[in-house]
Amino acid sequence: MWTPMLYRWRPDAPPSRTNPERPAPAMPAERFEVAAEDGYPIRGGIWHADTGPVVVLHAATAVQARYYARFASWLSGQGATVLTFDYRGIGESRSTPVKDLQAGWVDWGVLDAEAVLAYAGRRWPDRALCAVGHSIGGFALGLARTSDRLDRIVTVGAQFAYWRDYDPRQRRAMYLKWHLFMPAVTQLFGYFPGARLGWLEDVPRGVVRDWSRMGPRFETSVCSALDPTDLAARHGATRARLLAIGLTDDPFCTEAAGQRLLDYYSGADRTHLRIAPPDIAVPEIGHFAFFHARFEQTLWPLAAAWLLSGRLPKDAPGRIVFPTG
Repeated sequence: MWTPMLYRWRPDAPPSRTNPERPAPAMPAERFEVAAEDGYPIRGGIWHADTGPVVVLHAATAVQARYYARFASWLSGQGATVLTFDYRGIGESRSTPVKDLQAGWVDWGVLDAEAVLAYAGRRWPDRALCAVGHSIGGFALGLARTSDRLDRIVTVGAQFAYWRDYDPRQRRAMYLKWHLFMPAVTQLFGYFPGARLGWLEDVPRGVVRDWSRMGPRFETSVCSALDPTDLAARHGATRARLLAIGLTDDPFCTEAAGQRLLDYYSGADRTHLRIAPPDIAVPEIGHFAFFHARFEQTLWPLAAAWLLSGRLPKDAPGRIVFPTG
């Protein structure tokens, strides 16, 4: 049982003798900064390829972009230019104290993801624009207006944290941790001090508010000045070929959770692939490990094949649960 008490694992932890799986990440060839519509600076890195699509990678909540550096470097070697970036308040895009930020999940998508996707589209206008979204990143990217220009999308563990969709075996503990404890601590500090507690990164209070109050329809649960109808319609404007990868041992992205988000992408050509650890002969994968280097030979090629060609390999592991038939 995953307990709601202090959780000391950090996905972007530096390498150590007890943490050999996380070697120093490959450094991007170029750093960039782009201003969001409200002027907030969003920063990230670029791994270049001479040809092929341009892929913008959208991170999970409270995970720094550098966590995805090895995957980004590998993907560029397969023939894609890859951009990673930090949302406002996280990593390199933390230019003001987190407690001074009101930012919520909608801001991360409507403002931050939009700024980077639009930048990529302007800089490489003649190349296919694609996206990867991990966890909430798969939700945020669909809020960006420029997502209607995307050709291909891969999401991993993507959902928007409606607690009733959590794995039933861990639902109670997860609810206590993320929907009660986290907002209570945030109320005390003005932000969630995740780095101090060992729970990933510090998180703006708006994100905590959205997460803790999330219901079955995100557009009526988040705090945003935008019209709920407009918010809900944004994902539907995406016409990309979309591969949603879910791992069966991911307590956040159960099949129901993944499909709940996928249903919003009504205009996309959608494929929902569920992979169990035994499908690739490993004991566990979970919510974060897809991007670990040990899956370079098994899971990463699935994402690369889709981003480069819009198709899965014929021998892809797992089972397709949507479309049915």
